[in-house]
Amino acid sequence: MPYFSDWTMIILIPAIILSFWAQSKVTSTYSKYSQVRCSRGYTGADAAHMMLQANGLGQLPIQAVQGTLTDHFDPRSNSISLSQGVANYPSIASVAIACHECGHALQHNEGYSLLRLRDNLVPLVNITSRISWPVAIVGLIMMASGYALGGTLFNVGVILFGLVVFFNLVTLPVELNASNRALDQMINLGIVNQEEQGAAKQVLSAAAMTYVAALAVAVANMLRLLAIKRSRS
Repeated sequence: MPYFSDWTMIILIPAIILSFWAQSKVTSTYSKYSQVRCSRGYTGADAAHMMLQANGLGQLPIQAVQGTLTDHFDPRSNSISLSQGVANYPSIASVAIACHECGHALQHNEGYSLLRLRDNLVPLVNITSRISWPVAIVGLIMMASGYALGGTLFNVGVILFGLVVFFNLVTLPVELNASNRALDQMINLGIVNQEEQGAAKQVLSAAAMTYVAALAVAVANMLRLLAIKRSRS
């Protein structure tokens, strides 16, 4: 389809490179520090229990799930899921990832505004991320055929995709905040010692880069949409 094979693809290249690099970075960092044993012998599940207990959330369920890096906090059930490697193995990567998910639990408990906003956006963005480009492309086709409604339809597509960009913009500080909470708690609770703090920070920073890359890809796609319209006006 010509709308997906023209010069505007160039706009995506830097963001795609960043995305591949960020994914490679998080994978390699996890692989490295999942092999470095936590000197105090805490598994991810141990660290999560300690952090939740220290913050009055000891009643939150923690469950092990299949997969690698499938760890997440579910605000609907107010529960934490840790991949089995994270939950059961006493590594620097395990405790850092587990405490990051607990950071989201702390955000949820205190009503952290950006987390609430992100959670409320999820159902809407699940829809707009699927239909925004098709709506915009149909609008462009109609414009090329001389239909005045095409311009309006294209603008609707841009607005819908704008919600995707906004969602990624909100997600980034939410994730950074959860990582900052995790690092502070790991230090204050003695989950990692002074020598291990740098390694834990590397794990959290690598994970954060995936969200930076996701925002960059979303912004690049928005710019591409606008460039496509300009080139066909």
